[in-house]
Amino acid sequence: MRKLLSALMLALAWLTVQAQMMEPVHFASELKELKGGEGEIVFSAKIDPGWHVYSTNLGDGGPISATFNAVKMEGVETVGKLQARGKELKQFDKMFEMELRFFEGSATFVQKVKFTKPDYNIDCYLEYGACNDQSCLPPSTCELKKQGKAKEVAGGKQEADTPEEKTEEPAAEATPETAAEAADSQAVAAPAAANADGDLWQPVVSELRAFGAGDSIADHSLLYILLMGFVGGLLAVCMPCIWPIIPMTVSFFLKRAKTDKQKGVKDAITYGLSIIVIYLGLGLLVTALFGSDTLNAMSTNAVFNIFLFLLLVVFALSFFGWFEIKLPEGWANSVDTKASETTGLLSIFLMAFTLVLVSFSCTAPIIGLLLVETTTSGNWLAPALGMLGFALALALPFTLFALFPSWLKQAPKSGSWMTTLKVVLGFIELAFALKFFSVADLAYGWRLLDREVFLSLWIVIFGMLGAYLCGWLKFQEDEIGGDLHKPMPVICIMGGMVSLAFAVYMIPGLWGAPCKAVSAFAPPMKTQDFNLNNKVVEAKYLSYEEGMAVARAQGKPVFIDFTGFGCVNCRKMEAAVWTDARVADKLNNDYVLISLFVDDKTPLAEPFEVKDEEGQTKVLRTVGAKWSYLQSHKFGANAQPFYVILDPQTGKPLCGSRAYDEDIDQYLEFLDNGLANYKK
Repeated sequence: MRKLLSALMLALAWLTVQAQMMEPVHFASELKELKGGEGEIVFSAKIDPGWHVYSTNLGDGGPISATFNAVKMEGVETVGKLQARGKELKQFDKMFEMELRFFEGSATFVQKVKFTKPDYNIDCYLEYGACNDQSCLPPSTCELKKQGKAKEVAGGKQEADTPEEKTEEPAAEATPETAAEAADSQAVAAPAAANADGDLWQPVVSELRAFGAGDSIADHSLLYILLMGFVGGLLAVCMPCIWPIIPMTVSFFLKRAKTDKQKGVKDAITYGLSIIVIYLGLGLLVTALFGSDTLNAMSTNAVFNIFLFLLLVVFALSFFGWFEIKLPEGWANSVDTKASETTGLLSIFLMAFTLVLVSFSCTAPIIGLLLVETTTSGNWLAPALGMLGFALALALPFTLFALFPSWLKQAPKSGSWMTTLKVVLGFIELAFALKFFSVADLAYGWRLLDREVFLSLWIVIFGMLGAYLCGWLKFQEDEIGGDLHKPMPVICIMGGMVSLAFAVYMIPGLWGAPCKAVSAFAPPMKTQDFNLNNKVVEAKYLSYEEGMAVARAQGKPVFIDFTGFGCVNCRKMEAAVWTDARVADKLNNDYVLISLFVDDKTPLAEPFEVKDEEGQTKVLRTVGAKWSYLQSHKFGANAQPFYVILDPQTGKPLCGSRAYDEDIDQYLEFLDNGLANYKK
């Protein structure tokens, strides 16, 4: 058991310690010569678990599609369009409001070509986009440079000499917007040439590390899942089918301790560890059955979310007392008989398994909600980690009361408070169910659960919860053996006041108020039909050099926002954090805000070569590629969103960096630290 827990903790530590530089996709390229003077340019990728690479031709308004780009094609011409091969996955993305196609695990992109001369010279590259559930990489490339002789053409079978081939990509159609961007790009053709103050491009990775690493959402999410499981376990302990069992189970171990105290303590600890093993095994089983790829796809799969919605509604009705979820009684009796017939560690384990079966009616809705949340988190470790937290909390009272039996006298007796707790959890599960129905509603375009409808239902749910806790609303189970006119305890009335206040808090959301406390659950603001909120924060400068020059002239620090047109979490931060009045005031008035879009495909005046961190040559051809290089070269990061505050005179950071995290108070602290250090 100690080895198992140690291995799990080591795996958790390895997963949560993430370097800011990410290389989740590994591409290789090759040229294959076929018969008849034809060939294929093949780009093959190995994709790390949890990440995906988008397919071709996704359309405008979405993430980065895979595209083939030709720099030089002498003696060869392309045939048809870029083809994607492999197991292509499809799912509706509610942020982009479109169906996305992508690959997980591996991907292959093929561009067919035809040789037109004996000698060929190919210089081309594949541009692609990659994301996981927390961040996206900037548009990345895989290059192929190849010179040689075509076997089928070298013998004189080639076509008549043709003019030198042009590049595959035609010039983009000029528009007023692209013309202005192209004019700006001429001033930023190359970092060394365009910037008179070369220090602005000097790496500051060590300075950022000195301030401390930027926040990582993965660290928070894994810790959140563990804590969520632990809280779920504590709630399960207080259920009517578990709490009364504790004294009986503990007394059994105490009787054994009279003859051999050490054996009694050992058995109690073994019993607790057995509970942990059983529930941890359930979490690992979920992960093994579905796999990391399936768990990632589930998070936004419409059919799966409808199933989760119905499942949570059933659990909620069960807690309300409409019916009781039970396993066949023969299962528990059979395991209990086996436990009585066996001895040693096996008997203790079977006793723990009997507890799991007997308590299923109370724990199933809690475990169901926990597994629903973890499987849709997209993290393959989440189910096991959530169940570990649940099992730790569930096993804790059995073990502690066995070790310290005097504590049992101070524990509250079974009573109506357990029924109240069940009903409260029923309301919470009903509220969570709407979150999953929202995903399906967006996928199919039903428009049944727009933001104001969602908020209306939550207002009713939490209003009724407040009425129940204050004693104004009663359920069938409250009538059984209870006094309907008995006043509610003070703690229930306080909880009812909180629930009613939360319902009132959501009412302004019907007219467009952000309601940041529910922004992670409610449908996006754009589904709101009536919206009075027009508050936005937009950067005035989209060029690093231009923004730095303005900041020097105004005597203000610089706030750089590395973002992308297809970055989902960037939009979440702008909607949930930048709309806060305090954050908006500081960004608009105290800083020079620069937004650098790493997926901006505006061509640079002339492509130029740079050296990456491994010393390999990389060609930058677009404005977005330049900003991506700036982020990786200067700051040692390549995921968006990425925020950093700089001194415009030196280009050095004034505090640590920041990534995706919707904690507004910490974001304000980040902004205040930058201002304070700049004034120093």
